[in-house]
Amino acid sequence: MHIAVTTRFLLPGNQLEGLGRYTYETLSCLVRQHPECTFHFLFDRPHDPRYVLGPNVVAHVLRPPARHPLLIWAWYEWAVAGWLRRHRPAALLSPEGFTVLGTRVPRVLVLHDLAYLHRPHDVSRLVYRYYTYFMPRFARAAAQLVAVSETTRRDVAEQFGLPAARIRVAYNAPAAHFRPQPLAQQAAVRAQFSGGQPYFLFVGALQPRKNLANLLRAFGLFKAGAGEDPAGPAAAVQLLVVGREAWQAGPIFEAYRQLPPAVRAAVRFTGRVGEAELTGLYAAALATVYVPFFEGFGLPVVEAQASGCPVITSNLSSLPEVAGGPAGALLCDPHQPAAIAVALAQLSRDAPLRARLRAAGLANVARFSWARSAEVLWQAVQAALAAGPA
Repeated sequence: MHIAVTTRFLLPGNQLEGLGRYTYETLSCLVRQHPECTFHFLFDRPHDPRYVLGPNVVAHVLRPPARHPLLIWAWYEWAVAGWLRRHRPAALLSPEGFTVLGTRVPRVLVLHDLAYLHRPHDVSRLVYRYYTYFMPRFARAAAQLVAVSETTRRDVAEQFGLPAARIRVAYNAPAAHFRPQPLAQQAAVRAQFSGGQPYFLFVGALQPRKNLANLLRAFGLFKAGAGEDPAGPAAAVQLLVVGREAWQAGPIFEAYRQLPPAVRAAVRFTGRVGEAELTGLYAAALATVYVPFFEGFGLPVVEAQASGCPVITSNLSSLPEVAGGPAGALLCDPHQPAAIAVALAQLSRDAPLRARLRAAGLANVARFSWARSAEVLWQAVQAALAAGPA
């Protein structure tokens, strides 16, 4: 059996973020679990050989490279649709939230979030128009829909007028290398990245929805409180911001510039780091602070928990679900820097609380498995095949 898969987010080099990570991890499991199938990976640019995940994978590069909305449309509705007409696979799996309208091949579509509806000002007008036109049509054209959380499943059902029972859930999960690290290794990470000092950690792309401006303001409030007790545990704490500069990052850097000089000196923007470095950074952190305004899942939460790192996260959208509720993480209002600062202060001074959240986080992440999520995708593919051509 031949299954086509759109793999546009398997980018060359060290560039896997949310959609790419989901694609890579679930496909790694599917390819291994189903050697009887041939998987045709459809790339939009020259591919990294490491993404040919097994002997039953055939890679195809279809032009044009697609990031601009017009080129995205051309790639799916011209390049991919034409390939499907020529090769007639049994099904098309699209793990990245976009699919093809102009085909009768049964489609399985994974939807990650509907952030564009909840925060339209975070994207350009053209991107917003593309999403509002195509996303409901993608959802209705798919033979099977998969969401990455119960929160996203309910949101898709409500926004697009679809029965929630029609939508399966296949969660994200932490990669196997995210695990607690020995104390000596943690000390080495702190020596490398924070001058040996304790630190809070943010991981994610620098863009408006991730709420870094409020996190920086909260860190400023936290450090102002520490100034009242220069010998206290908070005085030396730093903030490490790990991730690439994405879009509309100007307000983030403006919030940084408005911090007092002593606070700015305690903030470090590392840029993107490799997987091995990220593993160490999570494990050695005082806590991971991930307080976006909206998420369909929130992968840094479970990566941190799997690493034995306490988590502070938002009380909105999917994040309480993913974090395990108030038992699994400190939840706060992402719109209120003062509330985030209170959580920072709690974790900086309360070692028993940190220990409890470490244990709760490790227990929580047992719910998430890439192998189980891949099995959900496979069940969706089987159901799409049973439904037949569109």
